[in-house]
Amino acid sequence: METKSMYRIVYIGLSAALVVSLTGCAAQSPQQPAAQKPAGPSLYERVGGVNGMAMLMDDVIDRAYVDPVFVANRSIHQAHMKFPKPIYKYHATALACMAAGGPCKYTGRSPKEAHQHLQITEVEWQALIKIFHDSMDGFKVPPKEQAEVIAILESAKGDVVVPAKSASR
Repeated sequence: METKSMYRIVYIGLSAALVVSLTGCAAQSPQQPAAQKPAGPSLYERVGGVNGMAMLMDDVIDRAYVDPVFVANRSIHQAHMKFPKPIYKYHATALACMAAGGPCKYTGRSPKEAHQHLQITEVEWQALIKIFHDSMDGFKVPPKEQAEVIAILESAKGDVVVPAKSASR
């Protein structure tokens, strides 16, 4: 398989991430006023910067690749089999870092583009949320920061989860 095709599959396979779903942080257009910088450290800083994000995303992705709920979705499972984990982890970390207020820049596909063909259901979405909670618990991420991470994920849900009647495999 040529490298370009493999990278295309990589972006399409962003089903578990979710991670990928962390893109609740849209780029500002020139017409938008700059948002005020929040007082205190950003979520990115509070979860340990890029190193903390990388460790969290590494764990989330490892869990997602073997989670029975995701394995049961043939499209997700096939994408995981074709998608090199190190590349997925790199992009997921960049996305998480950016969405949490860090300096990283995510240049991948939008959640909708990356996930719509995977037919992700509400059950799979809830499995992802559980994976994030379990991983954050394992890294002792405080409840306030966990809630912020989940809020970022939830902001992309409409672009990732298909309506119940549309989900067909």
